[in-house]
Amino acid sequence: MDDEIAKIRQEFNAAKQSFLKIPEALKEMPKMNPEGIYVNKNLRLDNIQVYGFDYDYTLAHYSSNLQSLIYDLAKEHMVNEFRYPEVCISFKYDPNFPIRGLYYDKQKGCLLKLDFFGSIEPDGCYFGRRKLSRKEIAEIYGTRHIGRDQARGLVGLMDFFCFTEACLIADIVQYFVDAKLEFDASYIYEDVNRAIQHVHRRGLVHRGILSDPNRYLVKNGQVLQFVKMLREKGKKLFLLTNSPYYFVDGGMRFMLEDSTGYTDSWRELFDVVIAQANKPDFYTSDHPFRCYDTEKDTLAFTKVDAFIPNKIYYHGCLKSFLQITKWNGPEVIYFGDHLFSDLRGPSKAGWRTAAIIHELESEIRIQNDETYRFEQAKFHIIQELLGKLHATVANSQRTEACQLLLAELNEERQKARRMMKKMFNKSFGATFLTDTGQESAFAYHIHRYADVYTSKAENFLLYPPEAWLHVPFDIKIMPHHVKVPSSLFRNQ
Repeated sequence: MDDEIAKIRQEFNAAKQSFLKIPEALKEMPKMNPEGIYVNKNLRLDNIQVYGFDYDYTLAHYSSNLQSLIYDLAKEHMVNEFRYPEVCISFKYDPNFPIRGLYYDKQKGCLLKLDFFGSIEPDGCYFGRRKLSRKEIAEIYGTRHIGRDQARGLVGLMDFFCFTEACLIADIVQYFVDAKLEFDASYIYEDVNRAIQHVHRRGLVHRGILSDPNRYLVKNGQVLQFVKMLREKGKKLFLLTNSPYYFVDGGMRFMLEDSTGYTDSWRELFDVVIAQANKPDFYTSDHPFRCYDTEKDTLAFTKVDAFIPNKIYYHGCLKSFLQITKWNGPEVIYFGDHLFSDLRGPSKAGWRTAAIIHELESEIRIQNDETYRFEQAKFHIIQELLGKLHATVANSQRTEACQLLLAELNEERQKARRMMKKMFNKSFGATFLTDTGQESAFAYHIHRYADVYTSKAENFLLYPPEAWLHVPFDIKIMPHHVKVPSSLFRNQ
């Protein structure tokens, strides 16, 4: 057995030598396209006749200022209406703290990042703004794996409000902890959620954006190009959004006003426009459609049994939508950014789905970076050596040499993990990956509900409209991930 340990020690020393410089072969590895379309389920675009779009974060792109606006409006509502301590007004949104796809535990008050299999990421568990140690996680949860019963107390933070929500929850929990005040973790979630819903439903966010569109909205002629190209190809188009019409209208006018060759009303680009659709209930309810009068800001009482071009419709439900349009499930693709509101309903209804995830672009750029790939390869090599060591030696037989090697390997592995995480987000790491390079729980939902995913809808312009989009033959779990083989170092 001592010989085996000595052999692993030798391999470790050789590996450390190879870590001194980035191997040439690693530099030559193919790069993934940050603006690519990534495929979970094969999709033939020539079969798609109908394109549906959400508005916020799908057709409309926002600047990072929007999160601060939502945060500030929500915290003011909590102080003024819910009587939260006055000091909360001084809180500031921290763009470096949250990522998409976290979970909040309403029982324990922790913000968690979970992996693909529902286990807590050891470095991704926060109580307020303080990161919990592994020992504390073990004391609170007993195990890193979240069981089905515990999972009932978790709420997923998945949409574009999730950044504000995670940050505001953590800041308020931290305030109560510092002030040594008792609190119920579930109330904090309910109050933050209610405040954010309030500023959205009451139109405070909408009015804030339209009062200064240059600050919040990003102009984008490519969206127009994409939509026009689809129309020229004879495709049907619809817009299905929870936002009110005046907000969508103001945003679309602003975003398209500089686009060359654009003189018509944006409404003429779509066969059907549905606002205030109340997703995800839209997919399961029996709500009737109402025709909206844009001049008088009123809803008509007449029954809607056909969609008339250039008219705007409110509310409604999927069942009526399918009866009126006669559009068949698999010939429809729907683009949206919210996993549960935009994608789960359509995928269950047999529509094809395209998830729009803005962070994908920057995450792929980081994954393409040689430094990241170098750390990833190191991590895999150390992981292999640790596996060998554990297979060779039972816990009860660990000699001093074995303990020493184990400690060194673990330290080297931690170093690589920390380096990889730091390149993404210092608190929670990458959106799609855990610190060990495994897929996250967010990646699991994308895998489940999105046929394809990309960073923005107009990336489809880079592909012919008759393209066949195939799942890569060498599929990992997420097609945009590259696993760096440890053999690259051995062949130097």
